[in-house]
Amino acid sequence: MVMARKIGADLVEVAANAKPPVCRIVDFGKFRYEMAKKEKENKKHQHANKVKEVQLSPNIDPHDFHVKLVHAIEFLCEEMKVKISLRFKGREMAHKEIGFEKVSNFLKELEKFGLADSTPRLAGRAINVIVSPLPRTKRAANPHVRHEDAADAVTSDVPAKHGANASPEADGDEDEMAESFAGSPSPKLNGSGQR
Repeated sequence: MVMARKIGADLVEVAANAKPPVCRIVDFGKFRYEMAKKEKENKKHQHANKVKEVQLSPNIDPHDFHVKLVHAIEFLCEEMKVKISLRFKGREMAHKEIGFEKVSNFLKELEKFGLADSTPRLAGRAINVIVSPLPRTKRAANPHVRHEDAADAVTSDVPAKHGANASPEADGDEDEMAESFAGSPSPKLNGSGQR
């Protein structure tokens, strides 16, 4: 306590249950700020408790199916659970097997990224199932994420046609084409402007 007063800082108990109790001499305001910052950082990495929902229908278009699949893969790669729900409307309930088939196809596409917690179940007019993400070590990489290195390599190989980085050879090709057309006869037009 005497040392803390000399420095003008506070004596903070870090581990009360330890024998003997552990204390630090710190500025208490700074200590609280650092603790709040650590808690905030820990909350950022807790995505597994979030649940995102992807809604399907029995007569979903293949493109829409793919778009929903891409969204589900992104959610699973961000450590979120995904609730897949397929809702029946009107007389679609007469063909529940089509709905179960769509959900099972969706789950087959997701099996590299997540695992269904249970089998799909019919609850009222909807089929529901929750998919949990696989651990990072077992999960496939997100195929829809653009890698910066790959994108840079592709763009550096392709020369720009116009602008500051335009090559003189490209301009020469355009001039040659213009000259070749200059010698060709123009189409004959009648008085009304038509050919």
